[in-house]
Amino acid sequence: MEKRPLGLVAIVLYKSFAALLLMVTSIALLLTLKNYQTLEAFSDNYVLEGKSMIIDWVLKKVINLNPRTLAFSGIGAGIYATVTIIEAVGLWYEKRWAHILVLVLVGISIPPEIYELIRGISPIKILVFLLNLAVFSYLFQNFPKHSN
Repeated sequence: MEKRPLGLVAIVLYKSFAALLLMVTSIALLLTLKNYQTLEAFSDNYVLEGKSMIIDWVLKKVINLNPRTLAFSGIGAGIYATVTIIEAVGLWYEKRWAHILVLVLVGISIPPEIYELIRGISPIKILVFLLNLAVFSYLFQNFPKHSN
């Protein structure tokens, strides 16, 4: 078996982790939609304690979403998770189309990430931006010469 470059392995792991997070998000949003009334009643009856502020914040955000928005977001996250895992598998097998797909998708995500950083800096925003910049740079510099 041919040994893969460390940079490529790191990108595949990053994409796989991102796909997992997106799939969990998709499932959570769609389950929330299915149990919207139960969650709304829970939120109305839930007695908050000081240590439950995060739970309260998340519940308020989710409850205030329109059910159509929840459905659209859940389906969108599921589709994006599927595309992301396809990218990871294609990169693992060193397919040229996967290289191009990741370059295009990561490349078009960089300007909105810059805009988000201008709006407000957070450690997560900086981390995602730097990771995507590193992925783009690595794949651009190591574009496969052969066709497959």
